[in-house]
Amino acid sequence: MVTVNMHDAKTRLSSLVESLELGQESEFILARNGEPVAKLVPFTLPKRIGAARHILAGLDIPKTVEAFNAGDPDVSEDFESSASKPIIP
Repeated sequence: MVTVNMHDAKTRLSSLVESLELGQESEFILARNGEPVAKLVPFTLPKRIGAARHILAGLDIPKTVEAFNAGDPDVSEDFESSASKPIIP
């Protein structure tokens, strides 16, 4: 952890960011009058692929529309009855 005063950070921002990008430093503490005020760290993208897989893994969710409708007869009836009615705006 390297501490850099605010004036130096403004002057050397590009080189500080490059050090983070290359992995030479993991973070910089920015200080004003010797007191830490901010932390400069590398940006990491949030992981989204499969984010809900572990949440839904324990649930018994139907894989098809037919299986979903078979689970609750009222749902199937509602869809069938609404399909026969005209849509009025």
